[in-house]
Amino acid sequence: MLEKIVIANRGEIALRILRACKEMGIKTVAVHSQADRDLMHVRLADESVCIGPAPSPLSYLNIPAIISAAEVTDSVGVHPGYGFLAENADFAEQVQKSGFAFIGPSADTIRLMGDKVSAIEAMRKAGVPTVPGSNGPLPVDNKERCLQIARDIGYPVIIKAAAGGGGRGMRTVQSEAALLNSIHVTRGEAAAAFGDGTVYMEKFLENPRHVEIQVMGDGQGNAVHFYDRDCSLQRRHQKVLEEAPAPGIPDDIREGVYSACVNACIEIGYRGAGTFEFLYEDGAFYFIEMNTRIQVEHPVTEMVTNFDLIKEQIRVCSGEKLSVKQEDIKLSGHAFECRINAEDPKTFMPCPGTVKIYHPPGGLGVRVDSHLYSGYSVPPNYDSMIAKVITWAEDRTTALDRMRSALDEMVIDGIRTNIPLQQDLVRDGPFREGGTNIHYLEKKLGL
Repeated sequence: MLEKIVIANRGEIALRILRACKEMGIKTVAVHSQADRDLMHVRLADESVCIGPAPSPLSYLNIPAIISAAEVTDSVGVHPGYGFLAENADFAEQVQKSGFAFIGPSADTIRLMGDKVSAIEAMRKAGVPTVPGSNGPLPVDNKERCLQIARDIGYPVIIKAAAGGGGRGMRTVQSEAALLNSIHVTRGEAAAAFGDGTVYMEKFLENPRHVEIQVMGDGQGNAVHFYDRDCSLQRRHQKVLEEAPAPGIPDDIREGVYSACVNACIEIGYRGAGTFEFLYEDGAFYFIEMNTRIQVEHPVTEMVTNFDLIKEQIRVCSGEKLSVKQEDIKLSGHAFECRINAEDPKTFMPCPGTVKIYHPPGGLGVRVDSHLYSGYSVPPNYDSMIAKVITWAEDRTTALDRMRSALDEMVIDGIRTNIPLQQDLVRDGPFREGGTNIHYLEKKLGL
């Protein structure tokens, strides 16, 4: 087992990793920017190292600084959390070349799954269902071929950046007249945002749900799934509220996609925590991408399986085999997670500032993952998420009612948050019925 780990992240996920390490007897090193010297996990870590000024490129994205922090503290592993460098293959490779364990998959696996075209091809070969598409990059100089691919798929189609992510580098096309210009514009956006203008084409599913499968592999021929989550409530491709398991999906369809994901993990030698993301429509799953890291929404899976995913991630990435078999993982009850952001609930503009009063909710089946405390100043430099409220109960309705009570109890004074939006969502009739699609929230908000 790793004796000391650098936590190469910030906020609630850094605190979540620190807590897992403490329970495992692993020493921790918190790396932080100058703006984050007062973060809770920095105060609680065994050691802390300032790695640069507030801007992310000079701190949390500064690979040499993070490697140096690991060296000077005699650490043996690096946990990237999510975001920042978590899916950066060059970072994973440099960590390993420098003699440290990377708490994640190999650099080659990250590269394979980070390129959406190669990921789809790998999944297709492994038997994972995929969206009908171009089966590779769109040709740069063959306009007629691009038009024919779209005709074969059938409109509407969607143009996607091969190196894209986070909802960027995508454009929906409703007719042939708009296709070639859309491909050109998306290529330019992809090159500017990701340094790679490669794009591909898929059938645009009009009313799908976003359902994902949590997996864990040890890179030694073993892999398991931890069931599914529904993440369909999204605003501009950013998740707002998640639940586990996804409501209203027949068990036989679930089991088929679970098996396909586990087999794919074994086939590619996957190590660590990972998530297969799918669109689900008309009783069918369609693979869209794999995230080679722990997810923001992993707590809902932990709540319905009573299993610590971060601990297992650390174990397998330190060379151990999986500690559980598939039959050991039982699904129990239902869980929800509301992302609490420091933002105006109507305009969604970020609202940094000092938290004057912080009171998290409590009670049976209520969990809050947050780095907040009274007097903490939320900086303007990073993502606006400041907390996650998670509730569990034996059934979906009770879990949702418990979330309603938790949100009503939560107090964050001094800054504006999206708690009013979340309070509205958990009372929303169609959402309470279950099965709303990925467009539902934007239509509700009039976006």
